[in-house]
Order: sequence, then C-alpha cells, then structure tokens
Amino acid sequence: MLPDDLPADIRARAARIRLAVFDVDGVMTDGRLWYGEDGHEIKAFHVHDGLGLKRLLANGIEVAVITARISRTVTERMADLGVAHVYQGQDDKLACFRTLLGALGLEPDQAAYTGDDLPDLAVMRQAGFGVAVANAHPWVRERAHWRTRRSGGEGAVREICDLLLAAQGRAEAELAQHLR
Repeated sequence: MLPDDLPADIRARAARIRLAVFDVDGVMTDGRLWYGEDGHEIKAFHVHDGLGLKRLLANGIEVAVITARISRTVTERMADLGVAHVYQGQDDKLACFRTLLGALGLEPDQAAYTGDDLPDLAVMRQAGFGVAVANAHPWVRERAHWRTRRSGGEGAVREICDLLLAAQGRAEAELAQHLR
C-alpha cells in the first residue's frame, strides 16, 4: 500500500523501476563498523530488508549492491538472499552503475539507487529514482527524489522495496500470497 501523501512524481518514478541498487554501509546496515578481536569485520543486517530484497527478485526487479568497501560478510549475505549483482571495492560507483545498466540493457530511469553519503550522490543523480535513507548526510537527503522514514540498517531497505512493489501494483498480490 502506498502512503497517501506520496507525490505523483514519486509514484511514477517507482513504477518504472526494473533495477534497485543499494549502497551497503549506512543503508543496509546502520553505518557503524564493528571489528572482532581477530580483526574480522562484523555487520548487522535487518531481516525485514532481506525479505524485501527477496520479494523484489521474485517479482522480476533486479537487485544490486555497489559499495566502496570489500567485506566477506556482504558477499555471504547477498548470496543468502540470491542477489547476483554484488560490486565491492568500487571507488567510482557511477562507472560501475553505468556498466551494470549496460549489461542489463536498462536505461537510468529504470533504476533506483539508495545511498546515505557523498560517494552515493553521483549515482543518485543519474538514477531515475534517487533515494536517501532517513539518517543520510543532509547534503544527500536534500538531493534525493525521496527519503525513507526509517534509518539505514533499521528497515529502510524494506520500506523502499515495499514502495516499489506497491507502485507497480504488486503489493496486494504479495500480501494475499502470505494470507493463505
């Protein structure tokens, strides 16, 4: 179900999306970096976000992550969710985004990009639907097409997934499938 206060242009942008791309740290996580005694990085992912990503994939919307950091945890989590497009160690996120669009035969207006900080701005401005999580840096929030109500790592990704499915008329069928 779409929020009643959602502007028509946001509904239209969300309805065109065939690829949802996400940053990781600060979007899929709360942005804090945790290291164990052995130096192993630890990240926490919200389970609601994971189900949202799986529902996008099940409904024919490609999912990708583009992140500057390299993390085995991200590799494992994305594999668990069935996300095939995982790009880590990307200092030039825009170049990676453009390459991904070309590989999938999509135009920028068919892609959403969600970010939280300055390295995400260039991609957000190219994507047809640029989204900032609620706790994104102010410069990023003010340049996004839309902002989530939830913060990164606290269900913001699920909020975006639900919005995309609702704007494309698929939310009710998703709900009905789970009410059987």
